[in-house]
Amino acid sequence: MRKMEFKMERPGLLEVGQEITVTEGLLPSNYYYTIDPSLAMSANIPFNKRLVSKQGRVADIIENARGFYVTAEFDEPEVE
Repeated sequence: MRKMEFKMERPGLLEVGQEITVTEGLLPSNYYYTIDPSLAMSANIPFNKRLVSKQGRVADIIENARGFYVTAEFDEPEVE
C-alpha cells in the first residue's frame, strides 16, 4: 500500500475512509497530484516516483501549525 501526503487548506473537506480520485499535473521536472475537485494538493513528486493509481482512500487527517495534512493510501507498492 503506497501512502502519499496532501496539503488541505480548510478543515472538513475530506473524511477518514473517504474514497478519492486524484488528477496528475506535470511540471518540467516533477509531477504533482490534486485530490478532486481541488480539495488538497501533493508536494512535487519526481518522475521515477510517479503515482500509477488514480483512485485511493483517505487514511488520516492531521492538523498542525502549518495547516491540514491528508494521508491517502493507494493500491500499489510503496516507492523507495
